[in-house]
Amino acid sequence: MNIADPSVQSLANLNWLQIFTFGIYPYIALVVAIVGTWVRFDLSQYSWKTGSSQMLRSKNMRWASNLFHVGIIVVLLGHLVGMLTPHFIYEPFISAGHKQIMAVVVGGVAGVFCWIGLVMLLWRRFTDDRISHTSSFSDKLVLVLLFIQLNLGLMSIFTSMHHLDGLTMLNLAGWAQDITILRPWHAAARIEQTDLIYQLHMALGITLILIFPFTRLIHIISAPIWYFGRRYQIVRQKTSQ
Repeated sequence: MNIADPSVQSLANLNWLQIFTFGIYPYIALVVAIVGTWVRFDLSQYSWKTGSSQMLRSKNMRWASNLFHVGIIVVLLGHLVGMLTPHFIYEPFISAGHKQIMAVVVGGVAGVFCWIGLVMLLWRRFTDDRISHTSSFSDKLVLVLLFIQLNLGLMSIFTSMHHLDGLTMLNLAGWAQDITILRPWHAAARIEQTDLIYQLHMALGITLILIFPFTRLIHIISAPIWYFGRRYQIVRQKTSQ
């Protein structure tokens, strides 16, 4: 099953808000994210951190952080692979409908983990006086936006359950692929008939990319993944002669 490109008629019927939000805004967000990240690295390297609050209050921090990070990593990888992989690559192995069901199950479980961890982090950030007073506006804003985005994503699961044929998923993936190959009008046309919950989720996701270089989210691209491939260290205790 392959979904066709939007018709000429559907392209002609697009309104300016659809074209801007889903055809132009993604490129603005990407340019701002790339340039902003480069400028911040060049001019303000010491701000390239998350500003951990664990030293102020460590209770439940490990649980909250681990649940959130494990959940969000699975969700992000799922979105990245699911939306940017062309249908013809996985079609011989799994149908679009079955792929959607798998995405709902895996994404739902990971989303719940992430939601629990994020609620714990929000509770710490806003109710603990020491943490709240030492947190910047952007620290709090990012957590709130992530919470809204996560809830939109989880709510979209219930919408997905009403159409398990995979066509909507192919449309959403087609949008991401059209944006990648610089076809903004075709990308915007794919979103025209999708449910509002998907459109809100996508618009907020683009906004998160836009503000990425100006917030603590920037630490994502400098995560110490190399740590897992490092050589073993041998530590010996110094003995007196």
